[in-house]
Amino acid sequence: MSGTLNKVMLIGHLGDEVKMHYFEGGNCIGRFPLATNETYTNRQTGEKVTNTDWHNIVVRNKGAEICEKYLSKGDKVYVEGRLKNRQWQGEDGNMRYTTEVHVQDFTFLTTKKESMANAQSSGSGSSSSNYQEPSNNQGSAAPIDNTEEEDDLPF
Repeated sequence: MSGTLNKVMLIGHLGDEVKMHYFEGGNCIGRFPLATNETYTNRQTGEKVTNTDWHNIVVRNKGAEICEKYLSKGDKVYVEGRLKNRQWQGEDGNMRYTTEVHVQDFTFLTTKKESMANAQSSGSGSSSSNYQEPSNNQGSAAPIDNTEEEDDLPF
């Protein structure tokens, strides 16, 4: 295979609120930590073990504004994007490194309020909102609405 692929798909919970950064020209980015968990049973002790991994999520422009408006700490979200590595020099003079997920698509799965309500009652209702980042840097994309339109046809 001669091509390469850089694709990440994560489902996790927000570890903090979306932090926005605005730039000249109207562009912006939103950043938030996303927690994913792995749970297994230790064969030797029989106890349940949960490991949490933290991911640095970066969303740009309209997608960032949508995330800031609708997401809050604890919400469950699906994100899809690319891994990007960054390095910079810290105030102490040492080089710092980070790996980020630059989001191209996301779906809101459950809000913290819905998760708590579903835990208290056995009802199953979750709102979902999709967003696709534009494939090029021109224009802006709107949320994708997966609801079917009703026709006025009698059949």
